[in-house]
Amino acid sequence: MPQNTVIEPPRQHLRQLTIIRSLLLCFLWCSFLGSVWVETTNLPYAQVAAVLCVFNAVHVFTFFRLRQALPVTDLEFFIQLLMDVVCLNLLFYFSGGATNPFVSYLLVPVCISAATLPWRFTWFITALCVAAYSMLLFFHVALPIFAMDHTHAQSALSWHILGMWFNFFVSATLITYFVVKMAKSLRQQETVLNDLREDELRNEQVIAVATLAAGAAHNINTPLATMTVLLAELRSEYEKDSQLSADLHVLSQQVAQCAASLKQMVQDSSAATKGQHKQQPIKTYCNSIIDRWQLMRPAVTFSVHFSENIAQQLIAYDSRLDHAIINVLNNAADASPENIRIEIQLDQQDLSWQIVDQGEGIADDVFSMLGKETVSTKASGLGIGMLLSHTTIKRNGGSVVQAPNKPRGTITTIRLPLQSVS
Repeated sequence: MPQNTVIEPPRQHLRQLTIIRSLLLCFLWCSFLGSVWVETTNLPYAQVAAVLCVFNAVHVFTFFRLRQALPVTDLEFFIQLLMDVVCLNLLFYFSGGATNPFVSYLLVPVCISAATLPWRFTWFITALCVAAYSMLLFFHVALPIFAMDHTHAQSALSWHILGMWFNFFVSATLITYFVVKMAKSLRQQETVLNDLREDELRNEQVIAVATLAAGAAHNINTPLATMTVLLAELRSEYEKDSQLSADLHVLSQQVAQCAASLKQMVQDSSAATKGQHKQQPIKTYCNSIIDRWQLMRPAVTFSVHFSENIAQQLIAYDSRLDHAIINVLNNAADASPENIRIEIQLDQQDLSWQIVDQGEGIADDVFSMLGKETVSTKASGLGIGMLLSHTTIKRNGGSVVQAPNKPRGTITTIRLPLQSVS
């Protein structure tokens, strides 16, 4: 399948900033050249040209930076915005300060930061812009073209300039507060939507597997019935051959076990669909799962540790959880059949299983796909075990988290909120 081409948000934001910066620099250079042409603005040309050249160098550097494969972080994007604010304030200092009618452009970096960066970066940008605007009221290179001609012109600061400053202060504060909250809400909604999409894709895969499993169970039932009849006849016919009779007896038991398992699976599925739950003490329930697993994997060596606070508290559970937990245990046994450590704890309202194996661990490229796609690291694996386990446990309000176990192996933690299954 083709690689996902989604661009990380900070890189996309930096690309958009370069577009805005390109338009801004075009306007600034045109204004600068226009002032040179007019020759009546008294602009300090050397200083303004130097700042524009530095600003232009930052822009060119950013353009080539975006061509690199290195990831763009929020901190880097914040520094880029910071350089814009510094360059703009230097330009405003040399071109009339707070009397420059374009000084309100400082709201643009505030808006961009509020919509894209964490709140601590945004408040810093906002504080810097407000402080710089305040300083520009008193410290700047005055230009006659921006001089205020009012009745009270002899005043150092006109009401017009003070009103502009107050408007900027209020606008920057409101933008920072409300846009940050809205941007955070949008990011949370996007995260929820992405999780819902993943759940939907996972559920579609599980439904497909369940449909095939139901068909396979139906098809297997008839051959099992036939085998049961034939084995009974063979046992009756060769009852004098002790060795063959013993083997046929074992086969009969295995077939009976398969038939009983199929029947139990159907009953458990029907009961779970109707919302019916079994009830047992937590320690008894956990031990029953471990006992069933031990019968399936008798060669595995393991140790089990229960926390002291697990006494006789009852748990009402969905029978499908048994298979999900056993599947995780089987994965640990496949990775390392020796020295598996199982720790079962009751943490507040969560039942926690921590399964530690000493295997080779899980490759980094597989970690991100576990529980989301059908993936297997075993030559004979079908790749659906962990998908089904993740889905079943998550449906019961729990979670499955896997992490490397130093120096080798994997730690798998299953958490089941008791209120979700009780």
